Amino acid sequence: MSSAPPRLRVLCVDDEPQVLAGLSDHLGRKYQVLLASSGAEALKALEATPDVAVVMSDMRMPGMNGAEFLARANEVAPDAVRMLLTGQTDTESAIAAVNQGHIWRFLAKPCPPTTLAAAMESAVAQHRLILAERQLLEQTLKGSIKALTDVLALSNPAAFGRATRVKTLVTGLVGALAFKQTWQIEIAAMVSQLGFIALPGETLDKAYDGRPLTAQEQDMVARVPALTDQLLSNIPRLEVVRAMLALCAGEPLAPSLQLAAADRALADKGARVLRLAIDFDSLELRATKTPGSLEVLRGRGGKYDPELIAALVNVSLSPHHDCELRELPVSALRVGMRFESDMRLRSGILMVARGYEVTTGLVERIRNFEPGTVLEPVRVWVPKVPSTVWVG
Repeated sequence: MSSAPPRLRVLCVDDEPQVLAGLSDHLGRKYQVLLASSGAEALKALEATPDVAVVMSDMRMPGMNGAEFLARANEVAPDAVRMLLTGQTDTESAIAAVNQGHIWRFLAKPCPPTTLAAAMESAVAQHRLILAERQLLEQTLKGSIKALTDVLALSNPAAFGRATRVKTLVTGLVGALAFKQTWQIEIAAMVSQLGFIALPGETLDKAYDGRPLTAQEQDMVARVPALTDQLLSNIPRLEVVRAMLALCAGEPLAPSLQLAAADRALADKGARVLRLAIDFDSLELRATKTPGSLEVLRGRGGKYDPELIAALVNVSLSPHHDCELRELPVSALRVGMRFESDMRLRSGILMVARGYEVTTGLVERIRNFEPGTVLEPVRVWVPKVPSTVWVG
């Protein structure tokens, strides 16, 4: 016998105990009701339970009025729908709060139970719509970016091998630090090397190896961030991602990037994560051992957040805790494995860079090569969970 789905959480905020008791009685039959008697108390509750679906607050409260609280609640729990309870004398300020975009709806006190129930049902429906739209956006963008990078990885394996490694590091870092919003940072990592496709192969190798560049090559590398932004500007809803990449590269934001305060803060945080991951990968690529790489990063005079460095220690020292290292012929490669070393053709041409995860596209490409074309065996990390898609 299947169990009933968990009830959605709603947070009610009012400085009058009898009002909170009434809201709890009316709403508690259908929802899991959280109560708070002040804005400060409510913010703590939101931080502890960020999956709250609806936040409803009184307007007149000591210390922090309802409009101010709900504006701050938007930063803590952006997916929660916000409603304001107002008295007749608070109408003008409530309308102003709604027009500023912080509040979805306001209700007048005293609020009849039927009106309250209808408003709450409408707010819950809006919350579900927000979650569904965000999930669709994330999945669509991630899928589109993944398809783009898979295709480009075949034409420039060095650049997109790095992108794969950086994305793995970024995922580990945001997971270790329990970031609430991660999909923009992960997409930024996936496309962080996009502009490098314009560089000649020799210039790209020199840039990644840290070898001296000619003046012409330096100009090419300096134009990479602008090219990346130009390519991404044609994809909607990537404003925060573009800002992360620009800030990571130390570039000014494009005039078209007008970000809200919360989005700018997210872009700043993502840029710091991305910068650390790219710098760490650069040191690793130049054959510096892991402890040495970490010590170099620590010695750069506070360039990186200490909490990020601390998280990187665990992420970098155990990146494949759920895998085992094997040497395999290319006929044994399957989707989900990750290259520990470069895979090259016998002619010396780089086909797949270290860190790249075997995809269906790569499997198909390998099938088209004549036997003996690729240097074998290849070193790969094999997931402990069996996979069923094989090359041969």
